Amino acid sequence: MVSWASRIPKSTAAPEWITLHMLWPWKKSRVCGSTALGLAAHVSLGCGPIYLFGTEEQKKKYLPDLCAGKHMGGFGLTEPQAGSDAGATQTTAVDKGDHFLLNGTKVYCTNGSYAKTYVVSAVAEKGKGTRGISCFIVERDWDGFAVGKKERKLGVRGSDTVVLHFHDVKIPKENLLGKPGEGFKQMLITLDGGRISIGSMSLGLAEGAYLETLKYVTGRKAFDQRIADFQATQFKLADMLVSIEAARHLIFDAARKKDDGEEFSREAAMAKLYASEMAARVTSQAIQLHGGYGYIREYPVERMFRDNKLTEIGEGTSEIQRLVIGRSILKEWESA
Repeated sequence: MVSWASRIPKSTAAPEWITLHMLWPWKKSRVCGSTALGLAAHVSLGCGPIYLFGTEEQKKKYLPDLCAGKHMGGFGLTEPQAGSDAGATQTTAVDKGDHFLLNGTKVYCTNGSYAKTYVVSAVAEKGKGTRGISCFIVERDWDGFAVGKKERKLGVRGSDTVVLHFHDVKIPKENLLGKPGEGFKQMLITLDGGRISIGSMSLGLAEGAYLETLKYVTGRKAFDQRIADFQATQFKLADMLVSIEAARHLIFDAARKKDDGEEFSREAAMAKLYASEMAARVTSQAIQLHGGYGYIREYPVERMFRDNKLTEIGEGTSEIQRLVIGRSILKEWESA
């Protein structure tokens, strides 16, 4: 059995973001993608923006209970007409002098049914495009806030995903996150970090499927020998491990750059893109090596295959990651 714990780098730098964004979802998703996603969304999306952009008063009010696990955090960005195009946000926050009035709908909110605080984006200044978007800290028990339907999903079914509705929700001025008009930028920075966590979730799912496959092929026989003894099987196992190790290096590199305060947007996009698509291949091969058993729920590889599909969509689709990477390449080339 491979000791994956031995892969953790021994760094003298504070492992804050490696721990929060990578190791927790990575370890959890080897067994349960839903647990990994719920934890990643809480830490990265629920706590992250308050930690990164909040005032000292906001941090003292919300982070202690969130970090202690007493409350869960949610994140409201995606809307029915604003997915990859987050700048098309239609939720509004109208300045009423001593408060903002929030109206709109957010979809695909992870932990939405159970969270007590949410970071929500809204258009606060019309006519300014993305520069008119601000973020707000919203509390669950405020009048006008309602949790809508729970989504029925292909995978990560143990993770809560719901619609959020806001109807004339009064947001105190002190719950504006950061400066007015910086919401879109805050969301992009948050998603950069979140891509490390989603990449690590993919890594864990791939590792979990790989280990389950090793267990299966070394324990089952066909044609009077172990399945593992066939050269075709060994080729597949080799390809799976090489892909897993490559993804691990990309994820660790992105996390290290974030730890060290370096620019990491492209690295996070590369890690998330490669890891999510790698895990799709690895979990598919795991099912193939399990044969008919891989297609039924007696073995966990079919669930890992389904759970991983989300990682190619959430925190920015694979197409968005390629766009981020491509733009960074041209920017770097043209400024050289």
